[in-house]
Amino acid sequence: MGVSPTNPRILPYGEAAIAEAAALIRSGGCVAVPTETVYGLAADATDSRAVAGIYAAKGRPSFNPLIVHVPDLEAAELIAVLDADARALARRFWPGPLTLVLPVRAEAGISPLVTAGLDTIALRVPDHRAMQALLDASGLPLAAPSANASGAISPTRAEHVAASLAGRIPLVIDDGATPAGLESTIVQGRTVLRPGPLSYADLFPGAGRMPSVAPPGNAKVVAPGQLESHYAPSKPLRLNAREREAGEWLIGFGVVLGDDTLSLRGDLTEAAANLFAALHRADARAIGGIAVAPVPELGIGVAINDRLRRAAAPR
Repeated sequence: MGVSPTNPRILPYGEAAIAEAAALIRSGGCVAVPTETVYGLAADATDSRAVAGIYAAKGRPSFNPLIVHVPDLEAAELIAVLDADARALARRFWPGPLTLVLPVRAEAGISPLVTAGLDTIALRVPDHRAMQALLDASGLPLAAPSANASGAISPTRAEHVAASLAGRIPLVIDDGATPAGLESTIVQGRTVLRPGPLSYADLFPGAGRMPSVAPPGNAKVVAPGQLESHYAPSKPLRLNAREREAGEWLIGFGVVLGDDTLSLRGDLTEAAANLFAALHRADARAIGGIAVAPVPELGIGVAINDRLRRAAAPR
């Protein structure tokens, strides 16, 4: 099945869509599928040709490793070495929006393109019926970064995927908006490499405030989401705005009212779920720039601000 010269086909979630997607993946293709975080672009993690297709479709730099999705902890143990701390986190938070960076087993058969040549692998057990159904139907570990052009706004709806990857992939499974709206929290040991829906306090209760994680700079990227510029709209983005400037579209939060809002109630969980959709709506407007109201650096607000800072960084 070839890639459409215009948009990918969008099929509603169901047995037929999953069967078609699994067949595409087993034949070395890649398809977009929702998870509880964002839509992912999935392919067979053991097939280098298939994984290369992900990098090509996204225009993703090959030094940026991919997250591999597996159905359960037992499957993860076949691919990576989990110590007692990692296993405890997995038992508490899998399935769910937690990615663990772990030593990869040489005998696991994972493509070296997935790990970008590192001796570690990023693994997660998703908590979404569509991705779990695709894992079951394909019988394969699935590499699945966000289903969008590299560096652009992450997709939380099927139409976001279709707009970003038009003509590059054959199929999107549509199961509505993703509930969390932010990519998974990534942890290596006791270090949070990428903030996400699970806060540091959720992961390590009683450990105090999360230590700051410096951006990699010239250091090697060891997990997704560490590039300085990421999640970016095509228009300039101004942060911590309380009023719009001329030519801007203001995304509000709480008492800061705008053209759109992340949450009128000032609810951080609602704001996380709405963040990327609000950026997509703003980016589609005939405007000169986008402004976003201040978001508290608390709980999931840490992850929201991480995405916003990277979205606003110069490309």
